[in-house]
Amino acid sequence: MLRIIIAALLVTFNLTTFAADTFPVSANKVSPILIGSMLPDVNFLTLEGKQTTLKSQLNGKPAVVVFYRGGWCPYCNLQLSGLRLIKKDLDALGFQLIAISLDRPEELKLSLDKLTLDYTLLSDAKTLGVSAFGIGYRVDAATLEKYKSYNIDLEKASGEKHHILPVPSVFITDAEGMLQFSYVNPDHRARLPETVILEAAKVIAEKKQYLQLKK
Repeated sequence: MLRIIIAALLVTFNLTTFAADTFPVSANKVSPILIGSMLPDVNFLTLEGKQTTLKSQLNGKPAVVVFYRGGWCPYCNLQLSGLRLIKKDLDALGFQLIAISLDRPEELKLSLDKLTLDYTLLSDAKTLGVSAFGIGYRVDAATLEKYKSYNIDLEKASGEKHHILPVPSVFITDAEGMLQFSYVNPDHRARLPETVILEAAKVIAEKKQYLQLKK
């Protein structure tokens, strides 16, 4: 049954296009990169606040790259905790696990310690990643006020005043950096189960082995 689900999910939510230098004002209007695209090599910050690139983090290995809203988001924290359950299996398949948010490095450290995570967290506080992946959107004034009533401060979390958030997303790439799987859902409450992520990685690994045998 999971293989059927994987086949159905090997399609990106490509909802509408927008100019490269702007962000849409709704999560429903993002335009993610397509399966078959090469992952964009953009700059991020490590937990220590040092610049790194996605290419250097991937280091020629297949990877599961997860974009989440931030450590202030309970749905994200549940997702991050769930990913720990498949970390060893992903390692066995040769896949890295990288989670990226717009949280500044100091906030990433809080998430790492609170959730006892054992995989890589990167900061996209400057929004270069969400822009390149086509998954960022601008939070409107009404939503900002609502968040403040919940003691959620996006500016404090990111250290920036852009008020941009990512649509929660999962991208799986092969060793060459080509996107093989994506899941981008504008409903931030709907997260892809870790069992489905693992199954997708298995399918991609099996496909790679099959192609190598045919050579």
